[in-house]
Amino acid sequence: MTGMKRLARLVKELEDQLVRCMRCGMCQAVCPLFSETRLEADVARGKLALLGGLIGEIFQNPEGVYERLNRCLLCGSCAANCPSGVDVLDIFMKARTILTDYMGLSGWKKVILRGILAHPKTFDRAMEWASMFQMVFTKPASDRLGTSCARFVSPLLAGRHLKPLASVPFHRAVPSVNTDPGPSGIKVGFFVGCLIDKMFPSIGEAVLDVLKYHGVGVLLPEGEGCCGIPAISLGDMSTFKRLVIHNLERFEANTFDYLVTACATCTSTIKKVWPTMAHEFSDDVRQRIKKISEKAMDINQFLVSKVGFEKGESGETDNPTLVTYHDPCHLKKSLGVAGAPRAIIRANPRYRFKEMAESDWCCGSGGSFNIEYYEISASIGRRKRDNILASGCSVLATGCPACMIQICDMLSQAGASIEVKHPVEIYAEGLSKGPSLRPSAS
Repeated sequence: MTGMKRLARLVKELEDQLVRCMRCGMCQAVCPLFSETRLEADVARGKLALLGGLIGEIFQNPEGVYERLNRCLLCGSCAANCPSGVDVLDIFMKARTILTDYMGLSGWKKVILRGILAHPKTFDRAMEWASMFQMVFTKPASDRLGTSCARFVSPLLAGRHLKPLASVPFHRAVPSVNTDPGPSGIKVGFFVGCLIDKMFPSIGEAVLDVLKYHGVGVLLPEGEGCCGIPAISLGDMSTFKRLVIHNLERFEANTFDYLVTACATCTSTIKKVWPTMAHEFSDDVRQRIKKISEKAMDINQFLVSKVGFEKGESGETDNPTLVTYHDPCHLKKSLGVAGAPRAIIRANPRYRFKEMAESDWCCGSGGSFNIEYYEISASIGRRKRDNILASGCSVLATGCPACMIQICDMLSQAGASIEVKHPVEIYAEGLSKGPSLRPSAS
């Protein structure tokens, strides 16, 4: 009975939020999923109407409601363009937790989320074992992109071109760091994130190089866990809460000035999702979440707004490499960060920046969406790929490791010879090789 009362209360909270939607249809024009399927039920307006109409039927048909809510990239395009300010992502995530609380997790989700992801040491060991055996099931696909494809017919791998797990994850190469502020007078906490740790350790290394160069002290605690976005996206509040508390115990907000990440999704999760879901925690934990979230900042934004840098002259290098940039949804639409990554890229005189068409159109990744609805995800991704190719670039830069995986997949399948890098990697290259890149006074 207590559980039913709690569900009723949560449903009522959703009803109070749903009434703000005017059904104007602005979300329809910007939804990447709707652009592919043309189904009203796939756009935010349709989902909100469906949720409002079926909210009384959640207990009769929870699977049907959940399936509709699950067909969403959680890209935030609808929320960013909503004239009524409806926090669509907030509603969808809360609705998913309500339904999951009522229905329970499926077997495979319970194993992955509560058996592995919720326990960072177990997750690390599982991924390290997977990295040792991955070449048994995959073979190289593109040397320039570093992708692989399946050796055998597999329903899960299908026609995907995958980024392999790193042979040495970042946490093995750099278990922990705790350095005092240098000339900058600033100390940051560095939240690495799962994908950088296990697939793109070079990004983590670039972050540390750049921070050291600028005289920024770093707190990188041992044993960081996932930010929790995979769990909360699937409605698993239990795993989400466990991971939030795990990370809070490793970061004390009063020991550093900012919490930087090089992952757009991690930044958005810590800054937006943690506070949104803070009502599930005790008063003490809510206060700790508030302190941490207020200090969370994307690495590009941190370098531009808090450290300062000197932009190299475009004429310093003959035949600069042409680079374009993809705006991660969680960075531009959720956090409003778009100019800083471009400034960081332009700071390296060995690159020439060119804007591509639809730079902020979703790449189609969407985390678990890519796994459950790969054909739709890939179709959205091919639109992004075509815009990248049309730019004529040799390098595609983006500030989200999940976007990097999706774009590598699409480019590799097309046989494109384009590298995919993080802006901070490009900036770090300039610091070590560029003739005049030096930090300006903050």
